[in-house]
Amino acid sequence: MKMKKFAIVLMFLAVPSFAAKQVIRPAGEKPSGNWSHAILVDGTLYASGFAGEDKNGKVPATFEAEARQALDNIDAVLKAAGMTSADVVSVQVYLTDVTLFDRMNAVYTSYFKDPRPARTTVVVKSLVGPGHIEITVTARK
Repeated sequence: MKMKKFAIVLMFLAVPSFAAKQVIRPAGEKPSGNWSHAILVDGTLYASGFAGEDKNGKVPATFEAEARQALDNIDAVLKAAGMTSADVVSVQVYLTDVTLFDRMNAVYTSYFKDPRPARTTVVVKSLVGPGHIEITVTARK
């Protein structure tokens, strides 16, 4: 009898778990293009890259305001998923100019508190949209 129970337990362990993917969108946002704002699966949120554009597609006049807007855009997605910046475990930052790094870092450190998430910062020639920064995050509740 013990062997039969053990075999049943092993059978369930061998079956892969397929968690449903849930599309996450900030309140009031409509689907756009061929991408999702974020996908939540098994308690992990995978967010698309967000630039510093406001809801009207305008980029603020200063880089600091642009970086803050990008983080605010991410914050809206985190909120829609029931999360906060404290739940972020990994960040990827894309900048169009290496001289913006220190300015980005000043805004970044005001947004993410200790312990800060793992981060990669990459300088690229250009971004798809207007502006100088794009940020993507992975968060876990």
